[in-house]
Parts: sequence; C-alpha cells; structure tokens
Amino acid sequence: MEERKGFGSNFGFLMAAVGSAVGLGNIWGFPNKMGANGGFTFLVIYLILAACCGIIVMVGELALGRKTGRGAVGAYRVLSKKFKWLGWLGILSAFLILFFYCALGGYCIKYVVVNVGDLFGAGFGSNGLNGAEVFGAFMGNQMEAVIYGLIFVLLTMIIVMGGVGGGIEKVCSVGMPALFIILLICIVRACTLPGAVDGLKYMFVPGWALENGVIKKAPDFLTVLSTAGGQMFFSLSLGMGAMITYGSYLHKKENIEKNALLIVIMDTLVALMAGLCVIPGRFALDPTGDLGGPKLLFITMQNVFHKMPLGALFGILFYLLVVFAAISSSISLLEVIVAHFCDKARDAGKGDKRKSYSLIAAVFVGLGCILICMDSLGGAGISPFNILGMDPENLPMWSDCWLDFFDCISEGILMPLGALLMCLCIGWELGPKMVDDECCLEGQSFKMKGFFNICVKFITPLCMLLVLYGQIREFFF
Repeated sequence: MEERKGFGSNFGFLMAAVGSAVGLGNIWGFPNKMGANGGFTFLVIYLILAACCGIIVMVGELALGRKTGRGAVGAYRVLSKKFKWLGWLGILSAFLILFFYCALGGYCIKYVVVNVGDLFGAGFGSNGLNGAEVFGAFMGNQMEAVIYGLIFVLLTMIIVMGGVGGGIEKVCSVGMPALFIILLICIVRACTLPGAVDGLKYMFVPGWALENGVIKKAPDFLTVLSTAGGQMFFSLSLGMGAMITYGSYLHKKENIEKNALLIVIMDTLVALMAGLCVIPGRFALDPTGDLGGPKLLFITMQNVFHKMPLGALFGILFYLLVVFAAISSSISLLEVIVAHFCDKARDAGKGDKRKSYSLIAAVFVGLGCILICMDSLGGAGISPFNILGMDPENLPMWSDCWLDFFDCISEGILMPLGALLMCLCIGWELGPKMVDDECCLEGQSFKMKGFFNICVKFITPLCMLLVLYGQIREFFF
C-alpha cells in the first residue's frame, strides 16, 4: 500500500490550518458583523463562543482525523456506527463553498490586474471609472468573470495536485507570513488616513453604529449570537471536514490542544487586523460605501484606493492578500474532497491517484463556479427567486443570488449542524475519553480535559442548537 504522506513540520501544518481558517469571511464578514452587532459586545460574544465551541470543535475534529488517519468520511466510518454518514456533510459543504469561493477568488485576481493597470496607466486599468462602475462593467461581462473564476479553480487544483507536503504546505508556509506582512502595511496606511478614527469607533465602541445612524436598529441577543456563531464556523473552517482532514496528516508527536488554541487565536487576530485594514479606509474615503459582503471588497475598497495617494500600489497589495486568503481556504476545501477518494483508492491498492481525483473534483467545482459567475450576484435574471417567480420585495436571504443560496445551505445549515452532530458523536457515543487519549499521546498533557469533557457533552451542543436556530431564522425568515 502506498504511504499516506503528511505535513513535514508542525509549522507547515499550523500555517495550512490557519490558512484554511483565514479567508474571505475574515476580510469582508467579521469587521462588518462586529460593527453592526454592537462592536466590542459582539467581539466578547464571539470570543466566548470561540472558547466554548470553536476550540472544542477544533480539538475534536483534529483528534478524529489524527486518530484514524482518514479524511472526514473515513474518520466517522471507522469510529462510529450511528454517525458513519456524517463525513458526507463535510464533503457537501466543501463543494458548495468552493462554488462561490472560486468565483470570488477570481474577482480578486481581476482586481489585482485592474490596479496593476492603474499603476502603469494601462488600458486594462479602471480608466477613471469609480468602484461601482468598474464592478458593474465586470459583472456585465460574464465571460470575463467565468475566465477569472476558472483561473482560480485551476490554481487551487494545481496546489492540491502537489500533495500535502509538496503543494499545500509549501504554499501556505510562504503565503501566510506574506499575508501578515501585507496586512500590517495596509493597516498602517488605513489607520493614518484623516477620519479613520470613525472606523475604529464603529468596530470597537458599543452602540456607536446605532447612535450615528450607520445601522437603523439594534439587533437582539439571538441575532448577535447566531451572527457570531455563523461567522465563527465559517471563519475557523469548522463543520466542513477541513480540520479532520488536516488533522489526519498531523504527526502523533504534535500537541493537538496547543495547535487548536493557536489556530483560533491567530484566526481571530487576522479577522481583527482585516477590520483595521478595511473599515477605517471606508469611513475615511468612502463614507457612504458598503461595509460588508462582496461590494465592500469590490466597490468600497476600490473607491478608497482611487482617492488614496499611491492608491494603485496599495490596491495591488490589498487584493493580493485577499487572493492569498482565498487560495489558502480553497485548497483546504478541495483537499477535503480529494483526500476521501485518495484514501479509498489507497485502501483498494490502486495507488494515490491524487492528480486524477484533483482534476475530477476541480471540474465539478468549475461548473458551480461558472453558475455563480454567470449569475452576476443576482443581476443576470437566473437567480433562485427568478426561477421560482418570487416577489422581489419580500425575498428571504437565501434566494437573491446563487452565492447566497449556496452560502445559506453551507454556512447557515450544514456547518453548525455538522459541528452539533460531531459533539453528540464524541460526547455521547464515542465518549470524550477518545479525544483525551489522543491528546495525551507521546507523554503530552491535555490541560483543558475537564473543560473539554463538560463542553462537548453539554455546553457546545446547546450553543450549536441556538446558533443553528438563529441561522435558519436569519436566512429563511
């Protein structure tokens, strides 16, 4: 049987896992949701959920993967009788997220090209158009959007084809430190702009957004809880099989508890840094611009760079860091899919077949990416609400474009549901001792053992139920 290769070092694993966690959700989601849901109050709730749910699920998923040496599907199949099907939720989530992630990653590549054009005065730059006009022209050219989206799919496929050590680890070991450096440069520039202090108040001062008319209504507690919970799962790559898969490549000598803590802390740090990069710039140079979602990246930020000295240069740096963030997440999602089929082929004595399965998975991802690009974020008349003949004035959140539809199913339902069922599996079928034993290999200690055992059986499932209910209410009602 061909050997199943893993990460060459714990640093490589950590950069890959942090890269999986750090993505578009950190950059356009976290700072906006934080500001619109109470600023520092949201941050406190997010940190509590990260401690009681995020770290618990992270430790559980890493332990499941390392104990079995299998991806999401294989891990549950080996260990559980009642939940042996659960890994397929991770496979489905990975596919659905990749559909829109690759489309958005392609948009980011396009904006790197636009800012390169602006820097050198080339015809492929913005040609004096503002952010909304540049984005509108791009959305109107669906074939161009498809081409950039498929370029992103191709890059993701090539890295995953290179394997865990030769592809994923090498890219993330260089890309993630580079992302931190670029973020720091952009933060210094954004926070030194006149008027940037309002962006800091929006993010960190409780009630500032409501008092200054940035939001019309204060959210209730359940809305804040579900928003923070949904953001936490999407941001930390939990409930989608990614951490089980990466955990399956982790050496037995490595400390699961320490790695889980570092991943959660570093991801939260990057989310806050991303907020310090984009929100002050928005308040300083585009006060009426969008604060979240794709329009924050592709309209508001482009307007900011148009008005900023040396803006094209900072635009190149910013969109490069977004590409890094997106690619580090997309390769982990594609690896969830590829690892399962590679494990099956290896167990059957057919060899690794990584390149073949990477190509097949990328083809299916490419088809979903094409649908997202052709939909033009709901502007092409092929969105779910168009097809179903729904009233545009009373749209539920999932129906206005295919991106939101796939996001609803994955982030809104499958990810918190998968994490909930994982906790029930570990807490009530396998028993927390399975994770305790895996974390104590090679003479290591599991310092949060008591806290983990209580949370995985009682506290985390209850929080997951509340988050799942809040997510369903937000997306559908």
